[in-house]
Amino acid sequence: MRLLIVGALEGQLSTATKMAMDGGAKVAHAPSTEIALAALRAGRGADLLLVDVMMDIAGLIAGLEAERIAIPVVACGIETNAAAAVNAIRAGAKEYIPLPPDAELIAAVIAAVARDSSEFLYRDPAMDRVVRMAEQIAGSDASILITGESGTGKEVIAKHVHARSKRAGKPFISVNCAAIPEALLESELFGHEKGAFTGAIARRIGKFEEASGGTLLLDEISEMDVRLQAKLLRAIQERIIDRVGGTKPVPVDIRILATSNRNLNEAVREGSFREDLLFRLNVVNLKLPPLRDRPGDIVALSEHFVAKYAKANGLPPRALSAEARDALLKAPWPGNVRELENTLHRAVLLSPGDIIGPDAIVLPDGMGLIEAASASTLSAQLAQTAQTMSAALVGRTVADVERDLILDTLDHTLGNRTHAANILGISIRTLRNKLNQYSDEGTNVPDPGERRSVA
Repeated sequence: MRLLIVGALEGQLSTATKMAMDGGAKVAHAPSTEIALAALRAGRGADLLLVDVMMDIAGLIAGLEAERIAIPVVACGIETNAAAAVNAIRAGAKEYIPLPPDAELIAAVIAAVARDSSEFLYRDPAMDRVVRMAEQIAGSDASILITGESGTGKEVIAKHVHARSKRAGKPFISVNCAAIPEALLESELFGHEKGAFTGAIARRIGKFEEASGGTLLLDEISEMDVRLQAKLLRAIQERIIDRVGGTKPVPVDIRILATSNRNLNEAVREGSFREDLLFRLNVVNLKLPPLRDRPGDIVALSEHFVAKYAKANGLPPRALSAEARDALLKAPWPGNVRELENTLHRAVLLSPGDIIGPDAIVLPDGMGLIEAASASTLSAQLAQTAQTMSAALVGRTVADVERDLILDTLDHTLGNRTHAANILGISIRTLRNKLNQYSDEGTNVPDPGERRSVA
């Protein structure tokens, strides 16, 4: 955990923060918000800012947003300064810590605001195989492509790999390629020099330089524009980058991890992803199975989320009933672990007692989990039926299909020509002409009140 203390709080906070994190926090100091922003631009990153409540927190947060630096801010000040605390929260601070500091309070706030999202829980053999492979290759510097549906835990396993690598003590920097506009992503990755473009008020160190010595995660890399992929390929191959507007290359020492919820081989065929970049990234592929294929994880994760959100909401411990577990196992979970977590959070709040039954487990639209599972099964059956029917038509002529449709409809109406024509949406004259044609071709056409004879 990297903490940056902003303002004249160094003496009061340094010891307490280190105690709160059992010595695991790296604490840096900046006497002003301007110096703090300059340090962040220079690549001296932080996971959390602890800021004197009397400073211009609104200006600091605006500066962070302008520079697209996503770091939570916690205000700190004397207990009696309630108005300043309220103003800080309104300005965008996530929390307020009263001074003099209490190590346990700081630990709780840090856990709540900037908790490490790498908590990794799995029980299913399918996931165990992936984790074993991840741990086997974690010690190398090989690039890893992590694939899987949205919400399966791609970023979590990326952090797991970093934590078990020889770079574990260095930064882990993540960039969401889908969340940053194309025009800004190059600057975000490689940095820029002052005046490189409108709004570049100072030199900004990019994520490649910030991650130097550690690991850089390129999240949802399939969304990166193909023109930027060429520059990325050079950076990965040569470990050299060029800042936007820069005049000389900058060496970097990083390990690259990338994630995608799309099939990149298909993207290569479509021309939206470079094949040489895919080869460079995909030294090892960790493919995460969807949650519906990891039944052993569903119950374990569900119990974890129930305990977590009961505690977070100040509720007594809750437990899942056997019926609730069965319903969770039968659900399709298109949103995977992310959807499961939200659903269990909702169930903890909606459950009238300490036992969570299936009735308390509902989706955002109010549909119960059992109904959703049934609807999903029915949809799958209908899709399979439609696919089978479509396959049966392949290789047949339109005339053959039309003849069978007309004769089957006539069977359905027991030979009633008028009724059959209405169902088919054609005139009675057209129907009679068709039937005369079929009869001349030797096809058995039923008389009124009859069905076709089956040989």
